[in-house]
Amino acid sequence: MAEDHRTEDVELPPGALELLALKVLARGALHGYAIARAIQDRGAERLRIEEGTLYPALHRMERRGWLAAEWGVSESNRRAKYYRLTAGGRSALREQESAWRRVSDAVARVLGHPSPKGA
Repeated sequence: MAEDHRTEDVELPPGALELLALKVLARGALHGYAIARAIQDRGAERLRIEEGTLYPALHRMERRGWLAAEWGVSESNRRAKYYRLTAGGRSALREQESAWRRVSDAVARVLGHPSPKGA
């Protein structure tokens, strides 16, 4: 019997989508589809981002003051809302990255895989 080598989608834990979107937007303004695509590309196609979860997360971050948005035209010549990080968003990104590293380090230790020093 042939072994199945398909990659499985990874389900994101709560809060991870916001962290990933903030990280992607740290490089510059993007519209929603481009944010989802960048996350999927960087996650080796294992992170599937659904519109039904992405857009509510973007709107929450906009209400919190982490993102600013303006309408523009996408590369496919369509009207699209572009999001960019605010100063509050950059601060939230730093805090969330730090918290994520602490949690992932602790999980790695429990699993018997200590994180590399300096990581």
